[in-house]
Parts: sequence; structure tokens; C-alpha cells
Amino acid sequence: MGVQVMDTQIDLSLTGMSCNACALTIEKRLNQLEGVSASVNFATETARVICSGQIVDSATLIREIEKIGYGARLSKDTTLEMLDAEVEQKVAMLRTRLTVSAVLAVPVVAISMSMNLHFENWQWLVMALSAPIVTWGAWPFHRAALMNARHRATTMDTLISIGVVVASAWSVWAVIGDKTAHLYFEVAAVVTVFLLAGRHFEARAKNRASNALRSLLALNARTATVIRDEKEVVLDAAEVVVGDLMLVRPGEIVAADGIVVEGNSSVDVSMLTGESVPADVLPGSTVVGTTVNLTGRLIVRATRVGSETTFAQISRLVRDAQTTKAPVQKLADRVSSIFVPTVIGIALATYVAWSVFDDSLNNAVTAAVAVLIIACPCALGLATPTALMVGSGRAAQMGIVIKGVDVLQSTRRIDTVVFDKTGTITTGSMQLLDVVVAPDTDRHDVLKLAGALENASEHPVARAITTEARKLPGVLPKVTDFVSSPGMGATGVVESRRIMVGRESLFKNSLIVIPGQLRDALDAARKAGNTAVLVVIDGLVKGVCVVADQPKSTSSQAIEQLKKLGLRSVLLTGDNNATAAAIATQVGIENNEQHVIAGVLPDEKVKVVADLQKRGYAVAMVGDGVNDAAALAQADVGIAMGTGTDVAMNASDLTIISGDLRLVTDAILLSRATLRTITTNVFWAFAYNTAAIPLAAFGLMNPMWAGLAMAMSSIFVVTNSLRLRTTKLTPRTAFVHATR
Repeated sequence: MGVQVMDTQIDLSLTGMSCNACALTIEKRLNQLEGVSASVNFATETARVICSGQIVDSATLIREIEKIGYGARLSKDTTLEMLDAEVEQKVAMLRTRLTVSAVLAVPVVAISMSMNLHFENWQWLVMALSAPIVTWGAWPFHRAALMNARHRATTMDTLISIGVVVASAWSVWAVIGDKTAHLYFEVAAVVTVFLLAGRHFEARAKNRASNALRSLLALNARTATVIRDEKEVVLDAAEVVVGDLMLVRPGEIVAADGIVVEGNSSVDVSMLTGESVPADVLPGSTVVGTTVNLTGRLIVRATRVGSETTFAQISRLVRDAQTTKAPVQKLADRVSSIFVPTVIGIALATYVAWSVFDDSLNNAVTAAVAVLIIACPCALGLATPTALMVGSGRAAQMGIVIKGVDVLQSTRRIDTVVFDKTGTITTGSMQLLDVVVAPDTDRHDVLKLAGALENASEHPVARAITTEARKLPGVLPKVTDFVSSPGMGATGVVESRRIMVGRESLFKNSLIVIPGQLRDALDAARKAGNTAVLVVIDGLVKGVCVVADQPKSTSSQAIEQLKKLGLRSVLLTGDNNATAAAIATQVGIENNEQHVIAGVLPDEKVKVVADLQKRGYAVAMVGDGVNDAAALAQADVGIAMGTGTDVAMNASDLTIISGDLRLVTDAILLSRATLRTITTNVFWAFAYNTAAIPLAAFGLMNPMWAGLAMAMSSIFVVTNSLRLRTTKLTPRTAFVHATR
């Protein structure tokens, strides 16, 4: 019986890719290896390799990638600083080439296009100024074209490089040999500058995954205090081992997952669960790393450390969701796989045909150059960046940040919008909803005394009560003999009266009687998913304060707008069923198990989104917390609230800066409008130039007119993109756009 060999997963970080064709080249090379299944993601510049049967080590994979001209290293050996340095180096390189090329291109275009600026031997000056642009400035395109040629592949870089080289070579020949021939230095220069601008813009928008991971790492504990040999020792958090007793003081971050062995406290779990109410812990309770201890002193025994903690698993989920998300193939790259070699073939055929039938080298070269120039993808290079820049600028005016063109393509298919509850649909902070008082009791007095007591506490429930009490006339009285009972409530003396505010558990050893009216208020609050605390004055239950996290004022409008667009809304939360159902009903989400999914843990959220996708739904996820990050990355479109965490925003595709959910509809509609513009631009760039290619091939369009035609197609693309600046997406007009 043979030994079964387990599959091995190897994650690699890649460098040197310039377009999706590069990713496909690397993927094809790796998949040629025996027992290897590879998936390369150009967007995140990563490769996931599954080795089965015959084990291929990482060194072999890296060597194979390096053989075809790219760089690779293990993802685990890639630090955020390394990623940042590489991105900054690429952006700086493009910025330098763009700046220098643009400065040199201005006099080239001015002199070439204006007869009034022509002087004796002006052609030599234009040639000298153009030389750095078409060689050094356009080198990223030349390099990519050469690398693709080595692997018998063609991309838009191929046509850009050939167009620039041929236009420049023709012009050099014209300056040196044929003084009557037209020069095309300005065409080569403008093409280079425009396309460098597009690449620079795209490079700045990249590296989303590393930003999300950096934000996650910023939440983690840096140090931990452990008790060893009855002494307190401060260690790096990574040095904590299973079984260590961690001392966690109020305000400190829990360094690892564990079980409380001593102490009572409230723990802020909002960064992981998204819920605003702190979790009350006591000996035997489980605590999670990266949560914050709020009140009492805790001793926690570490049960999961390092890569096994809940926090590490969430980080891994974010990375995996981004790595495995299938890259959206750009329209230009898809069509260019046919367009580029076809144009090159037509140019060669034109040269041969004119050479044979016309017996004129000048006419043959002129016609061939005209074909390449008319097909030179200046407009194509502008099609996506200009629309994206204008659309992104319009979105920014509305308070929406769009990450990239892939997002725009994804929004077209969205049919389901999944919402996190706390901080997304709700405000994320506790508010006092009601104060129910016993018969013959003044509500004003109950709220004043409870607020005065809770003014000494930092608990979210206490803050909600105090906030409302401060709205009463006068100043809140001072509290003395204040004692906090973590997880239960507080006691103290206000105006010589003994005040107690807290959950029923605070009074389990007290001989108090809850009047029927107040008992009914407690039961009603629980059924509605709200938090209720008792107010006891001098041993008598005088009131019940009902506290809850309320929906934002715009949430119900946002859900209604999505319904009108034909999109269904789903509420996904870690909170209990009663609270989730109450919120769903308030905002207009159908209250059933298909539309309200409650009690889910952070790692379960991403599973819910993935399950919806497997069932054929195109999902947009809207969230604001660390617990939402993996789900945001997994979704077809991740939409983060700008009022939430950096982790959520970096893991998302769209960010709503203000947190107003009504902008979710506008974000989807504007993305669709931008995508329509990009599609129109790409179609025009191909169709306009393709229609003119036969004219150039038959000698009916000389290179000068070809250059003008190419310029006109570029002008159309830019003008069409600028129309996005006037896109109206107010609630009254949004649905008109949606139906067009």
C-alpha cells in the first residue's frame, strides 16, 4: 500500500508584472510543471500554487518564474515594508518618466504643429527632444513588449512599442534621408506621455491587500505582561506561549486568545464582532486577542497564540479572500490578443503589397506606417484611465471612493446587498430609548439620579443614560462612594440617597421587589433585543432604563432605494436574533431566515458571503469593522463605511466616506455609469481606428491624416469621459439612470 502524499500549498509574492498577460504567462509556466496547479492574481501580484503527488519545492517554483523574466519570493518572507518600498519605487519611476517626458513633449508638439515656429533645421531639435521620450520614457512599454515577444505573446504594450518605434524611426529617416516626408515625432511623444499618465494612475491605486493587512497588524498587541515564577515579565506579544498567565490591566489589549482565571471586567469586542455592547467576563470566560479590557484587572491563561489566534485567522481570511478572488480581465487586454497581431499582420501585408504592385519603397513605408499610426492605441490607453479618473473625481465629490476598474465591472452584476448591523445600518453607539418608572414616581428624578451615578462610569450603557440626563435642566449632582461591578452595574450615593443601576444580576442577593409594570418593561425590552437596567433608589425599584443601538436615520431610505433598483437586502450580524429582527423590521428588510442572518462569528461572515456566491448571487457586502474585512474582500463588491475601521476600508472596493447608506445606491449607479463610459471608450477606440485601417492600407490616408484621426479618437474618448462630471444621482434621478 503506497503512502498518500498530501497536497502542499505555496503562496508566492511576484514582481515585474505589467499587465494581466504577464500573470497568464507565469500561470501557464507554473502549470506546465508536473503535479502543480497554479493561480496567479495580477491585482494582488500573488500566486497560489498547489503541489500534489510529486512535491515541488518553493525554490523550484521561484527559479521557473525567474527564468521567464519575473521575480518571486515566498509570501511569508514578504514584509509590508518590502511591498510598500516596491510600490513606491514603481510609482516614483513612472512619475519621473512621466514628468520628464511631458516637459520635453510640450516643445515637440508646439514646434511640430505650428508652422510659425518652424526655423531652419527645426527638425533636428524636435528629433533631439523626442529621443529621450521614445526611448527612456517609453522603456516600460518596450520592456514589456520584448518580454512578451520572448514568450510568443502580444499585448497592448506590443502595439504601443511598435507604434512608437515605427513612428520615430520613420521620422528619423525623414530627417536624415527624405526632407519632404512628414514627421511623426509629436505622435510618438504624445502617445508615450498619455500612456505613462495612465500607468502612473493605476500604480498609485494598487497594493490594496498590503494596506488592509497593515491596518490589521496595527490593532494587534505589541507587548504582553505574563506571570512567570510569580513575577511580572513584559514580553513581545509574539513570545507568549500556550499556558502563560497574562496580566491584562484596564485599557490594555489582550495579547492572545485565552480563558479568564481571575478577575471580573467588561471587554470591548467591537473591533472583532462589531457589537457596541462590551462583553462581561468572569473566571471561566473566553477572551479573544486584540480585544480591549475596559474596567477590571484580569489574569488570562493563553490557549491559542501566534497564527492560531482568532485575530490571525481573520488576517488570513482577508489575505486569502483577496488572493483567490478571480481577477477581472480588462476589455482592452482581451480584445488586444487578436487586435495586436492582426494590426501587425496588416501593416506587413500593406508594405509587401505596395512594394510588389507599386514598386515604390516610399509609398510602401508610408502606407505601412499609416496603418500602425492609425491603430496606435493612444485612445485605447486613455479609455480606462480617463473615465476612471473622472468617475472617481465625481464619486469623491459625493463622498465615495472607488478603488479601481475591476470594481466597476463587478457592480454590473450585483443583485444582493449584504449589510453588517452595528455601525453600518445602526449608529454604532448606545442610546437611551425609554425610562419606565414605577407608579407615583417622577421620571425626571429617576433619570437625574441614574445619570448622576452613571456619570462616573465609562460603560457604553452608562454613557447613554448620562447623555440623556445631561439634557435635563440644571447640573447633574455629584456621586460619592461610587463602586463599579463589572458586567453588572454600579452603586453610589447621590444627594444622600443610595442609588443602584444595573442588570438584574446585580440585585440577586438583595431583597428587592420589581413592580409588575417594570417587570413588563424588562420583558418587552428583551423581546425587542434591547438592553434594560434597573434603577434602585434607597432599596426600592423605581425605574427601568431601556438602551439600544438605533438605526441611522437614512438606513430605511437606503433599503427602499435598493428595492427600487431590484436589489435584495440581507442583514448579517453577530448580534442575537431578537436584536437583528427588531433592526431589520425598523429599516424595511424582510424578517425571515433568508434576509436576516444573526449570531454569526467573524469567520462565519465570509462563509455566508461565499455561500451566497455559490448559489449564484452577485454579492455586495457593506460593513465597517475588522470582523467584516474578510467578507468585504470575499464579496464581488466590498463597500466600507468611512466611519469604520481602516481594515474594512482597505479590504473594500468602495468606501462611503460619510457613512450615509443612501450613497450605497449612488455608488452602484455611478460605478455602472463609469463602466458604461469605459465600454463606450474602448469600443470607439477599436472601432474608429479599425474602420480607418483599410483606408490607410489602400493608401487613401497618409500618415499625417492617420495621426489626426488618432488624435480625434483620443479627443472623443476624453470628452466622453468628462461627461461623467455632470452625472446626477440624487434620489429623484437615480432610478432614471438605473433604467436606461
